[in-house]
Amino acid sequence: MSTSTPQKVALRGDLLDFTASPAWGDLEGGGAVRFQPDHWLLIDERGRIQGTQAQEPDQQWHRIDHQGSLILPGFIDTHVHCPQLDVIASYGAELLDWLNTYTFPAECRYADPAVAQAGAARFLDALLAHGTTAAVVFPTVHKVSVEALFEAAQQRGMRLITGKVLMDRHAPAALLDPSVAQAERDCVDLISRWHGVDRLSYAVTPRFAPTSTPEQLAMAGALCRADASLYMQTHVAENREELRWVSELFPQARSYLDVYAREGLLHPRSVLAHGIWLDDEDRRVLAASGAQVAFSPSSNLFLGSGLFDWPAARVGQVQVSVASDVGGGTSLSMQRTLLDGYKVQAMAGQRLTAWAGLHAATRGAAEALGLGAEIGHFGVGTLADVCVWDWARGPVAEARDAVVRGLHERVFAWMSLADDRNLRAAYVAGVCKHSA
Repeated sequence: MSTSTPQKVALRGDLLDFTASPAWGDLEGGGAVRFQPDHWLLIDERGRIQGTQAQEPDQQWHRIDHQGSLILPGFIDTHVHCPQLDVIASYGAELLDWLNTYTFPAECRYADPAVAQAGAARFLDALLAHGTTAAVVFPTVHKVSVEALFEAAQQRGMRLITGKVLMDRHAPAALLDPSVAQAERDCVDLISRWHGVDRLSYAVTPRFAPTSTPEQLAMAGALCRADASLYMQTHVAENREELRWVSELFPQARSYLDVYAREGLLHPRSVLAHGIWLDDEDRRVLAASGAQVAFSPSSNLFLGSGLFDWPAARVGQVQVSVASDVGGGTSLSMQRTLLDGYKVQAMAGQRLTAWAGLHAATRGAAEALGLGAEIGHFGVGTLADVCVWDWARGPVAEARDAVVRGLHERVFAWMSLADDRNLRAAYVAGVCKHSA
């Protein structure tokens, strides 16, 4: 892994990014798709994109020739759990049983600083090896797990959003905050030391409504109101049994989402994972708040949680990004995640285009996070979080790629068949942080 200072770099390849949100079902891209075959991407000494051009740049540029490769903005994973790499692909449980049987025991281990540091390094290197250069991440309740993630991301120059998980009930004693006041002190301390430092941001992080008392949720809402630059991340409406439990714990709330709305936890920097079992009123509230849903199709299929209705979210003007949700999901690969997203929509008689999927994992996610001026596309001045991919690896993918008709067919085949084995290089702010 390189840690050198960015130089003037020019990458040659087939450049693909987005200038706007593609219309649902539009295979042509409707002007939102920007494809520049066999072009050079120019990255200046600050690690920022200076432009693109067809002609070979002059000698002042360090030219790296990836002719015949696909170059995309780095993927943005908007919901993923660092400590759950230890329990990825665990057998036979729905959400609530899965938490108690696998997740909570794994998270208890992150009280150990050595475990937290090793886990953070392994996790972020694994993200980069899958072409994900920015992420919204759940650590554990332990301050040391948050600090380990921030430190590891800072070393790699990555855009990372994370924050101490808040839980004060319905979990093992080793994972419970001792008091609302202590949890608040921990959050305030972490915010003061990490929020806005380099490319790091803090997210107020109630795990989900059942594991926080009303008092803790109120404290989380107060933190958000005190500083509009803070993010908020949590889970909502993932599983029907979870919905039933929330209705028992919060009988005054109209819906699961309303539990968060009442405490001021819905705002333009809120990321709510799953959102499968939402109704029209919930979608109206989400759209009005500017919050986004992190669609986690691999996890939803693996845990049998349900099928997210993406078209309904679009009609309701709810922002949707894409997330691996590892370890509920089974891969950090955004291509695998998007392929599962296609399957989920197909079950409802809808078709997810490669354009809609890839936009949601790049520029769409960046804009939903308020980071559209920094990452997610090849606009001049953005930071060069960029990945280089082989169009095809192996005889099956190579044979398919040889007979594609049109750009969407080629990109969709790549999205369906590619994974981390296709990754040639991942750049973070213009510095190569992973290479095959």
